[in-house]
Amino acid sequence: MGINVLDYPPLIIDYAGARLAGVDEVGRGPLVGSVVAAAVILDPANPIDGLTDSKKLTARKRETLDTLIRERALAFSVAEADAAEVDQLNIYHATHLAMRRAIDGLAPAAEYLLVDGNRLPGHALPGQAVVKGDARHAAIAAASILAKVARDAQMVSLDMRYPEYGFARHKGYPTKEHLAALAVHGPLAEHRRSFAPVQRQLAL
Repeated sequence: MGINVLDYPPLIIDYAGARLAGVDEVGRGPLVGSVVAAAVILDPANPIDGLTDSKKLTARKRETLDTLIRERALAFSVAEADAAEVDQLNIYHATHLAMRRAIDGLAPAAEYLLVDGNRLPGHALPGQAVVKGDARHAAIAAASILAKVARDAQMVSLDMRYPEYGFARHKGYPTKEHLAALAVHGPLAEHRRSFAPVQRQLAL
């Protein structure tokens, strides 16, 4: 079930008293759909047990925590950059665009950012990039859960429209099943044309 963020030593944050927003994304690796980001400002007076890296949680546990985060957080926002934006900007810049959109959607606004990874997304707010932040800080873990649940829901919806691709199972990642479906059925409008496996099919 993963490691609870409370088992990690606390981060040293120099912006005392600020509204801290955890920021994370899901969907850099898939061949299809949006990259989804979330930003969460947790309420210190209303803690949520069990927050950790969304990848270490079962789907059912993520959905339970998703509901609790939406009920108890001071603010949360989920945003995305779609496949066309990924192709236009590249996945790195599209990820940061989705993060900035999520940050801008917070009400009340954040005053300091804790962003999973090794780079800040280019937002005007001050902040820290935190490697493995979704396992080190509860707000980043909460953001990872919201983003994962939202993107998985998009893949389930896409699976209902195109069941032959198996999106509900592989969530758009380049599994053998997904690559085989691409070879048989070809890319959809939702596929990322700048990604090599999709480019190869388009060239055939």
